[in-house]
Amino acid sequence: MNPVSLRSFSRLAVCTAFAAFSALAGTVASAAEEINLYTTREPALIQPLLDAFTQAHQGSIQVNTVFIKDGLLERVKAEGARSPADVLMTVDIGNLIDLVDGGVTQPVQSAALEAVIPAHLRDAQGQWFALSLRDRVLYVEKDLPLTQFTYDDLADPKWKGKVCLRSGQHPYNTALVAAMIAHRGEAQAEQWLRGVKANLARKAAGGDRDVARDILGGICDIGLANAYYVGHMKNAAVGTDARKWGDGIKAIRPTFAQTGGTHVNISGAAVAKHAPHKDNAVKLLEYLVSEPAQALYARANYEYPVRANVAQDPVMQALGPLQVDSLPIAEIAKHRKQASQLVDKVGFDQ
Repeated sequence: MNPVSLRSFSRLAVCTAFAAFSALAGTVASAAEEINLYTTREPALIQPLLDAFTQAHQGSIQVNTVFIKDGLLERVKAEGARSPADVLMTVDIGNLIDLVDGGVTQPVQSAALEAVIPAHLRDAQGQWFALSLRDRVLYVEKDLPLTQFTYDDLADPKWKGKVCLRSGQHPYNTALVAAMIAHRGEAQAEQWLRGVKANLARKAAGGDRDVARDILGGICDIGLANAYYVGHMKNAAVGTDARKWGDGIKAIRPTFAQTGGTHVNISGAAVAKHAPHKDNAVKLLEYLVSEPAQALYARANYEYPVRANVAQDPVMQALGPLQVDSLPIAEIAKHRKQASQLVDKVGFDQ
């Protein structure tokens, strides 16, 4: 090979090597700019938030969503140190605390999160953070002259055969029973739960929207369900079943007689213990409590924001201000097992 050919070959080899290195580096950089989200909530409900996050970062961070309806803790444990999960998201404080107790989360220190989220809505060690509130409200037949209600009233015999609820073992309801135990003690909570069961118009089953459906159908007059479904139903297209159900009810925020506050659960998240993209995971959590994201929670998902002074959808705003039960949500979660056992003891779902 002559000197000219040798120099040409050398330049070609260097360029080829540099191109290969650049491609590899680009692949690594691309792989690093992503987040793997494991979530127990329907992806469609949070996709607008995730899309907005990606847009806020000029498309440089993609969120890969894995929907896990049941067994989130078991899956992450089974994956171990090789788990690709970065963020773990749930729609119940109990499930969130189970992840912490199961050892699959890690603490996060973030001034942005701590400045926005009230102390009683986040873990003191930074293991979990609430992102939105889901208050448990009373659905009422629209023409019924009722404006105030306590959770205790649900067991009043005057409502016999007039109450609709989903399964007592659903996390939304076991959380409420747990709150009643925390407020009144197990014996009084059992008496209350037996009273509620005696008032059921049908077997405790179905979902929250089914409560509105059955009120419209004349099966019952009242029932408990999450407030955000009111927004979804009343803002649904005219003529759809959802809109008919929503138009057939009004919603009242019940309170605990002890505190004058309304029971809430949360949607929340934690950073996975072995998160391969921890920095990006924290960025996502911080974005989800930003003003734009909290506005989406309030106006697209109809959930109550954890951030103060965020404008709500008019339908939800009409419910009035939310005064949250002062009992710390983590304290309520401690009674979940008792609550579940109590539901079985009184045969609530039978």
